[in-house]
Amino acid sequence: MFKEQRLNDGTKLIFHSKRCYVRPFVDDDLDDFLLYRNNLEWMKFQGFKGLSREEYQEILLKEPSLENGAQFAIISKAKQHLIGDVFIKKEDDTFWIGYTVNPSFKRQGYAYEIANSMIIWIKQQGEFKIKAGVETKNVPSIRLLEKLGFIKLNEENGELIYSLHQD
Repeated sequence: MFKEQRLNDGTKLIFHSKRCYVRPFVDDDLDDFLLYRNNLEWMKFQGFKGLSREEYQEILLKEPSLENGAQFAIISKAKQHLIGDVFIKKEDDTFWIGYTVNPSFKRQGYAYEIANSMIIWIKQQGEFKIKAGVETKNVPSIRLLEKLGFIKLNEENGELIYSLHQD
């Protein structure tokens, strides 16, 4: 069902946008990943943080599985370096998504651009609902989801659950 694409160096490409592409993590990404993922002030609304390099290595460098949930690297096409990551999990007829951008790249439209491309990619996979969970106080992420066309469904365990409105 998932059409596989590859970059010129053979790396598996998940999807891309105008300025970025998304691919599985490689070891060279981990130092930049650690810098923003272990910035506890920046990551205050995220759950996947504060781990050692070895712990991240074990999680990020294994073969990604959408059914178990997977983190993928967001790479700048211009500079060929990590600028953030996305989370994708497929549960039955639903894809759950998440996104994080390195604070050095905040407020430059990357989160919107890559989340929009992720939505397009998911729609190309078939008829799936698209949902996201967001911490109740994470106003920038809430605004982004609403800008993308998501509507709030409910609150579960201190997290707002959003679903992409589909006509």
